[in-house]
Amino acid sequence: MTPEAAFATLSEQFRKHPHSSIAHRLERLRALRRVLIARQEDVRQALWNDFNKPRYEVDLTEIAATMFEVTHAIRHLRKWTKPVRKKTPLYLIGTSTDVVFQPKGPSLIITPWNYAFLLTIGPVVHATAAGCPFVVKPSENTPNASKLLKEIIESVFPREEAMVFEGDASVANAFLELPFSHIHFTGSVGVGKVVMAAGSKHLSSVTLELGGKSPVYVDETADLGDAARGICFGKFSNAGQTCIAPDYVLVKEDVKTQLVEEIERHIKQFYGASAADRKTSNYARIINGRHFDRLALLLKESVDAGARVLFGGEVDPQSRYIEPTLLDDVPQGLPLLREEIFGPLLPLIAVASEEAAIAEIKSRPPPLSVYLYSSKKGLAEHFSTQIRTGAICANTTLLQFIQPFGPFGGEGNSGIGRSHGEAGFRAFCNEQVILKRRWGAFILQLFHPPYSPRSTFFMNVLRRLG
Repeated sequence: MTPEAAFATLSEQFRKHPHSSIAHRLERLRALRRVLIARQEDVRQALWNDFNKPRYEVDLTEIAATMFEVTHAIRHLRKWTKPVRKKTPLYLIGTSTDVVFQPKGPSLIITPWNYAFLLTIGPVVHATAAGCPFVVKPSENTPNASKLLKEIIESVFPREEAMVFEGDASVANAFLELPFSHIHFTGSVGVGKVVMAAGSKHLSSVTLELGGKSPVYVDETADLGDAARGICFGKFSNAGQTCIAPDYVLVKEDVKTQLVEEIERHIKQFYGASAADRKTSNYARIINGRHFDRLALLLKESVDAGARVLFGGEVDPQSRYIEPTLLDDVPQGLPLLREEIFGPLLPLIAVASEEAAIAEIKSRPPPLSVYLYSSKKGLAEHFSTQIRTGAICANTTLLQFIQPFGPFGGEGNSGIGRSHGEAGFRAFCNEQVILKRRWGAFILQLFHPPYSPRSTFFMNVLRRLG
């Protein structure tokens, strides 16, 4: 089926059934959950085949996180879809106003490779909860995962409600030419700009989940062991190929040496005491040769320019392995400090104060997340007033992604719009106002033509009271 025919099929379905019942949506979500549970081993195997993602990391970061999202939607959908009664101002006395959530219509979901199941099933859940038919275009970089996603989704949804199209970027580009009501994209800033430009041609709304350089700030009051543990988990899970992974560490000068020692200790604890152990441990590989070459070049350029490797640094092109690596003294202006790394290279920067850390963060585009390790009260709130970002996380990393009651997303270069939980549901909905006048016609008549000083008098009275 061509993209045009697929869009026509979804559009015809939506024209005939513009507001599917809540029971129907819940039926689809429950069926999706059943299939995901039944095919857990297939998910593990697909991601191992694509880039050696360890099975227990798949369980945690793909399967469990996905199930949280599906189950949350099933539990709360009826509440999300209830009309919201709004207050009535005095000048509209006699009326009532409700806001209802109507599905936007046929939607396009373009998903990435780094968390192929989590970042595909999430927006699928939101579109289903909203009642939108959709097309999914998964990443060609994880062919085994994409094939399995197609099997799973198309086993749950009939063709007129959902379709999955595999293929390269040309397939996504063909769909971007079509007037979808909403586009949900997860990926790089560069491609996000292309998606937004395509959506503007048809005035399609967009949700862009992008990335950026998410920093960690560690001060002298932090529990350094706890900080190192959180940094290692956030940075080196999925071999650093995570949009909200810590991208660089800003650490107070007087605790930098201790923090490095703690990070080294936790890398060995997590992935193996020796370099050989770490190469064979529960540690993912870089997704493909192109990304491996990019990361290897970032490392080489930094070292050639004077950066010091404090830990790690081993690279193996044959297995696409890059060891968890800590770097110091990286010269300002290098790509490692300017571009999102999206890999297991972690530069450290010593700072004299929290204000210096804030200035360093503000010198770059808004990050998707900011991580703080400190015992100081009010520090998160202070950073929140100073930095544009999607999330401030104190004494933890990554957990904001699996908090379904909090909207997830970025700002500017790190993203547009929000997803997860109710925010994800609303992204695929139009908020429609239903205003009813029940009584009070005599008040409205005061403002109808022919106009007179009396009209102005009553208008001023209501304006002051309203």
